[in-house]
Amino acid sequence: MPTVSPYDSLLARIPVRRLETEVLGGTTAYWVYGRDDAPQTLLAVHGFRGEHHGLEPVVAHLADVRVIMPDLPGFGETPAIPGREHDLETYADWLTEFAAAAAPGAVVVGHSFGSIVASAAVAGGLPAPRLILINPIGAPALEGPRGVFTRLAVWYYDVGARLPRRVGEALLRNRLIVRVMSLAMVKTRDRTLRRFVHEQHDTYFSSFADRDVLRDAFVTSVSNDVRAFAPRIPQPTLLIAAVQDDITPIEAERRLRELFPAAELVEIDGVGHLIHYEKPREAAAAIKRFLAPSDDGTR
Repeated sequence: MPTVSPYDSLLARIPVRRLETEVLGGTTAYWVYGRDDAPQTLLAVHGFRGEHHGLEPVVAHLADVRVIMPDLPGFGETPAIPGREHDLETYADWLTEFAAAAAPGAVVVGHSFGSIVASAAVAGGLPAPRLILINPIGAPALEGPRGVFTRLAVWYYDVGARLPRRVGEALLRNRLIVRVMSLAMVKTRDRTLRRFVHEQHDTYFSSFADRDVLRDAFVTSVSNDVRAFAPRIPQPTLLIAAVQDDITPIEAERRLRELFPAAELVEIDGVGHLIHYEKPREAAAAIKRFLAPSDDGTR
């Protein structure tokens, strides 16, 4: 029996519709949450191996904000971009073009791998008034506390790409391995919430287009981090980081903040790399404060 989401009752109050638009010669599927006349719009980019459902718990706590969430190319309901390697340049170009088509002027939000894509796009010229990064990748993944685990993952994705296609894709979608990944990230001791997190990963972590896209995206995720782009982002930036994040240690997030011309850091205790699942209320509260008008009426 499927686990009931702890956030369903909140999310049910928010209108949502699915749309599509053409970007870089391919079709991007995206979802619009909230009213079209909402005072602010966020453009949210999910993490590696995920799709738009992953950020819904945060959206559930942002009822007064319109949120536009696409599936990244090659994941969820968005097919791979034809004729292009799915490297960081492609993802940044895609986000810039998608923003112009579906979310002009939106505040850009990125989670995990999405933080790299969002930062690269904004540093490259995507016109966004503000930037919000949740669980930002603020240091090389291979150097974090789980560096050994990351190296094992590099081997796993490489093997999956080298085996005969049917066997390789079966390995990459293996439910036991997906569960091991989920267990490695979850921190909450709440049994209901843990079941929900694992079910989310079971359901959506294997919705990639093919092993080539997955390999490209993984290599991109471990070969880049936000530090390279931070000095070129003048927009006000909010970093929402987890004290127990095993992928980017909190000390690295504190150093990352100093690389931005105008950034603030919110630290959330008792959670790791799954703020969006385990502490979405706290993340949403930080976002609301960041977006609130200042005393002079500006945002």
